[in-house]
Amino acid sequence: MAPVQPLASLVGVTKTFGKGASAFQALKGVNLQIGEGEFVAIMGPSGSGKSTAMNILGCLDTPSSGSYLFRGAHVESLSRQQRALLRRRHLGFVFQGYNLLARTSALENVELPMMYRGRPARERREAAQAALAAVGLAGWENHDPSELSGGQQQRVAIARAIGSDPTLLLADEPTGNLDSERGREIMELLSRLNRERGIAIVMVTHEPDWAAYAARTIRFLDGRIVTAAAEAA
Repeated sequence: MAPVQPLASLVGVTKTFGKGASAFQALKGVNLQIGEGEFVAIMGPSGSGKSTAMNILGCLDTPSSGSYLFRGAHVESLSRQQRALLRRRHLGFVFQGYNLLARTSALENVELPMMYRGRPARERREAAQAALAAVGLAGWENHDPSELSGGQQQRVAIARAIGSDPTLLLADEPTGNLDSERGREIMELLSRLNRERGIAIVMVTHEPDWAAYAARTIRFLDGRIVTAAAEAA
C-alpha cells in the first residue's frame, strides 16, 4: 500500500521581501507537514515568520524558493487563478478582526463565499443556516454585526469559513480581540469542529493556553522552525 500523503507540506521554503540591501528573509528553509484532520498551533514572537508561513499555506503568497504541496500538487507552480480556485474549494479563513460586512446580516455574511463558488441561492442559504446552527447561532441569522457581541461575530466568521466545507481552516489569532471567557468558547468550538468534522486546522496564536487545544505546537523563531512538539492530552 502506498504511503498516505500529508494534506499540506512546505519543503525547504524561503521567503524574501525586498531586494538588495533592504531585503529581508522572513522564512529560511522551512519544512512543515500538516496531516489530514490535524489541529496544529503555530507560535512565535513578532517577525518570526509564522504569519508568512500561514499566508503561503493559504495561497495568499508564494515562496521565493522551495515547494508548497497540497495533497501532492505543487501549489507554487499554479497560476494566480488556479491558486484562487484552490482557496475557494479547499481553504477556510478566520481572522482576528472578524472581517464581516457591516449592515449585512449574519446569514448573508456566511453566504458570501458560496456566491463566489457559484452555488445556487437556495443551496447556499441552507448551507449558511446549517453553518450558523453548527456554531450555536441558530435564530441569529438576520442580525447584522452591530447587533452581535465580539464572540458572536467571531462565530459568524467561523460559520462563513466552514460553510463551504473546507479541508483546511487557517485561523490567525482568532481569539485576539476577545476576553478570556469568549476566547475559551471559540477554542472549544474550533476543537469540536476539528474533532467532529475532521477539518484540519492551523492556528496562529500567542497564547499557550489556546495552543494547548491543538494536537501539536510548532514554534517559529527568526524565520525557522525551532520545535514541533506534540502537546500532552
